[in-house]
Amino acid sequence: MDDRRYAWLPEPDLDRVELGTVLQALADPVRLRIIRLLDASGEGSCSTLDVTVKRSTVSHHLRTLRESGLVSTRIDGNARFSRLRRQDLERRFPGLLDSVLSAAPARP
Repeated sequence: MDDRRYAWLPEPDLDRVELGTVLQALADPVRLRIIRLLDASGEGSCSTLDVTVKRSTVSHHLRTLRESGLVSTRIDGNARFSRLRRQDLERRFPGLLDSVLSAAPARP
């Protein structure tokens, strides 16, 4: 996929991503489930993520994850697709994501 052809929603630069903000975002069980799903699938949208909340709630959680620096979101027509910023997070906080995902339950 050629990512340059898409518009992207703003996200914080890697050096501005703060550990406390990331941990606060990951503290919510639904957001943690979304992170786990994005890690497994590579990309997802409000309608494709298997979570037990309304689409509007998923949208809110994805926004929180994006604003905290955990995900990137591209726009394709009317759809928005989010993906985990795994490599960025690994550079900024080595081992954090793997530690959190391995310690957290698979389903909230």
